[in-house]
Amino acid sequence: VQLVESGGGLVQPGGSLRLSCAASGSGPSTHDMAWYRQAPGKEREWVATITSGGSPNYVDSLKGRFTISRDNAKNTMYLQMNGLKPEDTAVYYCYTVIQLQAFWGQGTQVTVSS
Repeated sequence: VQLVESGGGLVQPGGSLRLSCAASGSGPSTHDMAWYRQAPGKEREWVATITSGGSPNYVDSLKGRFTISRDNAKNTMYLQMNGLKPEDTAVYYCYTVIQLQAFWGQGTQVTVSS
């Protein structure tokens, strides 16, 4: 299983970005997937999870601004981020566990700055 994130970049405060996580190999489409992020000097933190059936769950602090979704036919998960703030600056990672083995993507950098 390989996870590849894309869609990061530099955005001004209040702007939006849509991250993608493309999964290769069998398994991801039938398992829960998640987004994590790691800001400079901080620990990696959970952002959101989406079940194989499409049910989302979010960290409370991001509810209403971030939306997680997936397209199982494309083996791809998304994170729509609106109203971005400087404190959202981080490397964003996608994650899944298949048969007790954890898989991480390489991460995509999101920088929110004017």
